[in-house]
Amino acid sequence: MYGGHGFGYFGGLMWLFWILLIVVIVWAVKAMMPADRNNQRTDKSPMEVLQDRFARGEIDEDEYQRRRKLLED
Repeated sequence: MYGGHGFGYFGGLMWLFWILLIVVIVWAVKAMMPADRNNQRTDKSPMEVLQDRFARGEIDEDEYQRRRKLLED
């Protein structure tokens, strides 16, 4: 009747249905998650950001002192 497959025309497209369903579910889960989970505290002052960068070693002491003076003026 259906060439021995038992699915008919829709059976051939069933894989497309499942892929679309998975994509929609993943998109919905991502849409509900916060956009920036790495920086949960975003209300840091510029001085705190500068101190954090210095503590992580992203900038050297000379750069830290120069930027600190700029922020204090």
